[in-house]
Amino acid sequence: MKYLKFLLIVLLFWSCKEAKKEIDTTEGFSFTEQFEGEQLNLDHWNYDLGDGCPNLCGWGNNERQIYTKQNVQVKDGKLFITATKDSTGYYSGKITTKDKIQFQYGTVEVRAKLALGKGLWPAFWMLGSDIDTNTWPACGEIDILEYVGKMPNQIHTTLHTPDSHGQSINTKISKIENIEEGFHNYKTKWTKDAITFYVDDVLVYTFSPEIKNNQTWPFDKPFYLILNLAIGGNFGGPEVDDSVFPEEFVIDYIKVSSPK
Repeated sequence: MKYLKFLLIVLLFWSCKEAKKEIDTTEGFSFTEQFEGEQLNLDHWNYDLGDGCPNLCGWGNNERQIYTKQNVQVKDGKLFITATKDSTGYYSGKITTKDKIQFQYGTVEVRAKLALGKGLWPAFWMLGSDIDTNTWPACGEIDILEYVGKMPNQIHTTLHTPDSHGQSINTKISKIENIEEGFHNYKTKWTKDAITFYVDDVLVYTFSPEIKNNQTWPFDKPFYLILNLAIGGNFGGPEVDDSVFPEEFVIDYIKVSSPK
């Protein structure tokens, strides 16, 4: 009987420990990902795989790539998402922290080296964690970094909200010379009042609608992180320069801190 009681206590402790992973980390939360070791930390990250079919073919943007695990590698303290091409098609990688790391408000920063070339579309962004029941764009989207190879020297920062009907209305395109050279820092500060965006600590965009409601401001709830390298599509294409493959989107680190 004592053994059974002990076993029940152990099982209860383990269940609570596992359930803790799903709790919204919304207050006094910090998360740093430095991509140590030789493989992706699956306590933090999920792979999105395939072409999005049958529910979201082309991942909603008529993109050409098929996402695979093989196109995502951790080495030398960095994450490498590599876009490739063979005789059958285009391949790349996408990872998310959905259901694992989520938070409400705070500072989010990534240090990254862009993938270059016409048709390539590297991005670091966030979606509302309620997306499964509150479908896009009602869930909200925060695009911290988007770069489109067909438009050099430009960084896109965008908010998608229900009232924009998925269009890039709440957006800023910042022209930054030499952004393609080496690593740069991309950061957002997210509060209940405003969302601000920075490139190398220079403020590039502030979003703070005067009227905040579910249509204009779906940002008072937890969000999760996404990293991906898309190919072609409505935004990245339609032309793709096949001579650029393979090409890498390299991430040095990600840092998140939410207010106490």
